[in-house]
Amino acid sequence: MSAVPLTRRWPPPICSALTCACMLLASCLPAADHSSSPPPTVVVFKHGKLSGDPQVLSGLLREFEQAHPGVTVREEILPSSTDQQHQFYAINLEGKSVPFDLLAVDVIWVQEFARAGWIQPVDQGLPDPERKTFVAGALESATYEARLYALPWYVDAGVLYYRRDLLERYGFAPPKTWPELARITRAILDREQDPDLRGFLWQGKQYEGLVCVALEFVRGHGGGLLGDRNPEGEAALGYMRTLVEERLSPSFVTTADEEATRHLFGAGRAVFMRNWPYAWSLLQAEGSPVRGKIGLAPVPSFPGHESVPTLGGWMLAVPERAPHPLEAKDLLRYLASSAIQKRLALELGYLPGRSDLYQDSSLLEAKPWLAALSPVILRAKPRPVTPYYLMISQVLQPELSAVVVGLKTPEAALVSARRQIDRILGAP
Repeated sequence: MSAVPLTRRWPPPICSALTCACMLLASCLPAADHSSSPPPTVVVFKHGKLSGDPQVLSGLLREFEQAHPGVTVREEILPSSTDQQHQFYAINLEGKSVPFDLLAVDVIWVQEFARAGWIQPVDQGLPDPERKTFVAGALESATYEARLYALPWYVDAGVLYYRRDLLERYGFAPPKTWPELARITRAILDREQDPDLRGFLWQGKQYEGLVCVALEFVRGHGGGLLGDRNPEGEAALGYMRTLVEERLSPSFVTTADEEATRHLFGAGRAVFMRNWPYAWSLLQAEGSPVRGKIGLAPVPSFPGHESVPTLGGWMLAVPERAPHPLEAKDLLRYLASSAIQKRLALELGYLPGRSDLYQDSSLLEAKPWLAALSPVILRAKPRPVTPYYLMISQVLQPELSAVVVGLKTPEAALVSARRQIDRILGAP
């Protein structure tokens, strides 16, 4: 009996047919594409929610992508709370890998982030002439050890809102000094005899907004909140308490923030309000009781001194360990450019971080109220520029609050604050 073969062979006709079928199938398959483009570089942009139509910024990012083939920008929106944003950044930037490429930072965070090594310098390739087009106070906030670690995206500054209709009715011009504001407030309240009408609203709650307001009073008297004792600063804080005691400001300002004051002023129930420029478009919106009845002016100062608004706003920075730092810096320069900041001002009402735009005729024609903000932005001064600012603010807030509610004298509050701040800064 013959052995059984280990491999069975197909009969020749079947083998030939199978070979032809395989060749036919192979001829129908597409050829492998060895020249296909690589996947796009995804640049992740972290920022807080912007007011207005979100499609405006999305559209600008799509235009950036068109100008940078192979790059895709993905927005990741953080909670609106600045405290939550700061916590998110502090946790993620400290890690070995960072899951984003560009971030929007509050002006008061840049020093802290730069000192910690969380963000990288962005001044390479930025010539001095272009650097000087940015708002000076914003650049000061973004500079750490002679290097620029962020670029202004949009800025803010404290302003005085006033009831233009009431001032015109009684022949008053917008006040330039705090005593003038007090005199006008008292006169209008006496003449109106309206129990629902309040005088001057401001943010006196124990939070960051109170530090901003106090700095405007103190600096507008030639004083400061840090360093050696100064009678000017104490007098300015005492004046804030006097406004409440004399009922030129209602007692609830000691618990009020921006929105609380905006709603009351917007209801037509106050003569003056200190707030940020964001409130303007809301107060002038269709259906607002004060639409067409209000004006903007620099925050007052004390006689013999200049107005010194407190600077606010947001910057753009690149993490030290950004996955795509070159593309991130391209996006940063694009968003901080004059053309894009102008469009954000036109379409969303954000204040440009470039001072030259406040003289742009087409922008002022479209947004005439920006003309009143030009001197405000140019005079604006940042909060103390130090990596330890957040710790300093946590010291100042309760001390300032104790003054405005009448629990401490200005002298006692500042002495206590200086003692604590000296420990933070390691002063002898």
